[in-house]
Amino acid sequence: MNRRDLLATASAALAAAALPAHARISGAPMPQTAPVPPVARKIPVRIEQLGRVRVDDYQWMKDDNWQAVLRDPTLIKADVKEHLEAENAYREAMMASTLPLQAAMFEEMKGRIKEDDSSVPAPDGPWEYFTEYKTGDQHPRFMRRPRAGGESRLLLDANALAAGKAYSEVSAADHSPDHALFAYAEDAQGSEVHQIFVRDLAAGEVLPDPIQSATGNFTFSPDSQWIFWTNRDDNGRPDKIFRRPARGGATTLVYEEADDGMFISVGRTADDAFVVISIANQETSEARFIPASDPTATPAVLEPREVARLYDADHWGDRWVIRTNADDAIDFKIVEAPTATPGKARWTDLVPHTPGRYIEGVSLVKDYIGRQERADANTRIVIRDRAGAEHEIAVDEPAYALSLGGASEFDTTVMRYGYNSPSTPTSTYDYDLKTRQRTLRKVQEVPSGHDPADYVVERLNAPAADGELVPVTVLRRKTTPVDGSAPLLLYGYGSYGIPMAASFSTNRLSLVDRGWIYAIAHIRGGSDKGWSWFLGARRFTKKNTFTDFIAAAEHLISSGHGKAGHIVAQGGSAGGLLMGAVNNMRPDLWAGIIGQVPFVDVINTMSDTSLPLTPPEWPEWGNPIEDPEAYDYMFSYSPYDQVSAQAYPAVLATGGLSDPRVTYWEPEKWVARLRPATTSGKPVLLKINMEAGHGGASGRFDYLKEVAHDYAFAVWAIDRGWERA
Repeated sequence: MNRRDLLATASAALAAAALPAHARISGAPMPQTAPVPPVARKIPVRIEQLGRVRVDDYQWMKDDNWQAVLRDPTLIKADVKEHLEAENAYREAMMASTLPLQAAMFEEMKGRIKEDDSSVPAPDGPWEYFTEYKTGDQHPRFMRRPRAGGESRLLLDANALAAGKAYSEVSAADHSPDHALFAYAEDAQGSEVHQIFVRDLAAGEVLPDPIQSATGNFTFSPDSQWIFWTNRDDNGRPDKIFRRPARGGATTLVYEEADDGMFISVGRTADDAFVVISIANQETSEARFIPASDPTATPAVLEPREVARLYDADHWGDRWVIRTNADDAIDFKIVEAPTATPGKARWTDLVPHTPGRYIEGVSLVKDYIGRQERADANTRIVIRDRAGAEHEIAVDEPAYALSLGGASEFDTTVMRYGYNSPSTPTSTYDYDLKTRQRTLRKVQEVPSGHDPADYVVERLNAPAADGELVPVTVLRRKTTPVDGSAPLLLYGYGSYGIPMAASFSTNRLSLVDRGWIYAIAHIRGGSDKGWSWFLGARRFTKKNTFTDFIAAAEHLISSGHGKAGHIVAQGGSAGGLLMGAVNNMRPDLWAGIIGQVPFVDVINTMSDTSLPLTPPEWPEWGNPIEDPEAYDYMFSYSPYDQVSAQAYPAVLATGGLSDPRVTYWEPEKWVARLRPATTSGKPVLLKINMEAGHGGASGRFDYLKEVAHDYAFAVWAIDRGWERA
């Protein structure tokens, strides 16, 4: 980092060369030490809605042909492309001094990855299936080998699939139950628009006529004769389930969802007795099933949907097993139902509801049920046999993550689970449900070396404004002082009931080993303390997510883990909404804000029914098109709409041109509005990946470069690196 000053002149030259003419100050010489930011033109658009009026100066950044741009980014409007490229060039110029740090962090992160690695094989019938990476590989190789022993066989080399492409990700892959076919879904743009290919394993050839415009979700029928998949419509919404012969042939519509506010998907039950179509949004669900004995039958409804009732169903050999919040089971319970008559009238409790013990998921094998539960931001696994006897797999640590992997076949007594903590790499175990013996199958290797004893993991509880206690997981080196002097990165999400696991990440060590403290705020909106933790921060209580995060920061300050103005906050997607909100509410707390693919233009996005996620997410946020109260509440926290003249911290907003979830223009518009508003003189930067979508770069090493860039920004923000740009 001491080379920063030496790079100042080069940084200014890069800025002058890279920025287009319209982004420079007309008539004035280009400064030699300060890159000049692009100035987004304003074209005021008056928007009237429910008797309310707002003016948006940057609506022009949204490409009216955005659906086509997702499939082919070269179709983007010339003026939008020019502005995005100018923003990227400005950010690169401003952060030029961090290039050595980015390179160092990337090499560290890469050095912590075992390059020639493989997953623990999953047994299924005569085969074991696994993935592997060879040294230098960006993408996995999908493999299998005979269960009785023998040579491994290549099913798909995703590196060859990605050759010559700027982006390629295999989002799903599976073999047919008879092991004769292998199917995989490729997203070649980052837009989540997939092709599904089927490979004949005996012939070693990919069959002709791949499935087009799919979500990536698919399943073979239990008899291996058919393939079912979820279609993606022109607006990117999953709308239909189709079926065709597994080796190709005529396509048949199986199910079409009339409500554009619902997501749909298709899969098989654990015992391969049924194909199940799942239909759901954030608060309502329905399942339809097709018997394995008649895979072309019309799907039957298991239990008709009812608003505010959720359930998901699996089949356990002789009965249905259903996880549900019915009958006020806020944290969910497990019920069973007869195979022939599975409607709610026949549901009987198998695992009754216990408040505060959130049942996250269920995995079935022939004679046992495994369930994963969450309480107080930690997880546990409970095993139940057919007679009803239960025992628990738990860990006695302050913060950790257990993950139930289940089994890849039904007739077995072995389930797989993983364990890690913020300081402890992942251990993968096979657990014999009958004998209760566990077999360690793999310990995550950190080639550059890692000793968990060098680190401290803490669990704090931050008092929220209304008295709730917000769990906060803290990771630091033992040698890092807890006196407010260490820089702190605070991460948060807090939406959709998604918890933030207290898990291990080798990437975080590039900050922690530099004397940083890394903290995760388990705020409301997630399910870290149960489903009620989620219900306590949605729609008209959404602001609890933001105030919980602020409370976490204040508690970390009071406990000596940080100090105001010396904290970098980070969050992505809906966590980017969190970043935008706390940036407006308490800018004094932060040295920097990292909003990754940030959902910040809340009112405009939730009013745009052409976007794929808008109708399905009204239960989460409210409907500002029809509900004035929802409009007013959302407007009161919408980060884009609440930008005002105040001293903001340094801000980095990131996005992807092919992102269908949080479209590129959200971070672009946010930056355009923030930059002229801030009175602090601190920079507001934008990074748009012109060749990727919501998840960023697809290759494992390319992705690390993005992480290194963001962490380098965090260091730069603490060190006020822009003063030497």
